[in-house]
Amino acid sequence: MYRAKVSAKGSVTLPKPLRDRHAIDPGSEIQIVEVGDVLVLVPMPCDPAKALRGLLKQGPSLTTDLLRERARERVEDAANDA
Repeated sequence: MYRAKVSAKGSVTLPKPLRDRHAIDPGSEIQIVEVGDVLVLVPMPCDPAKALRGLLKQGPSLTTDLLRERARERVEDAANDA
């Protein structure tokens, strides 16, 4: 567990081991979340889109499912038109 003091300007210096472990460099953004009486510091990724890439890799591909559904609909529409 680490402790830090708040400066007169409201600044807090994060301990170096935590900065290193979470890749927090000068200029990095941190989101501050208030959960009840607790403040949670969440390091923000440099590229949010890149950080989300692959997040749903384990689950089914929604794009593939939609394309299959659309293909079925086209077949049904063609059968109904004939």
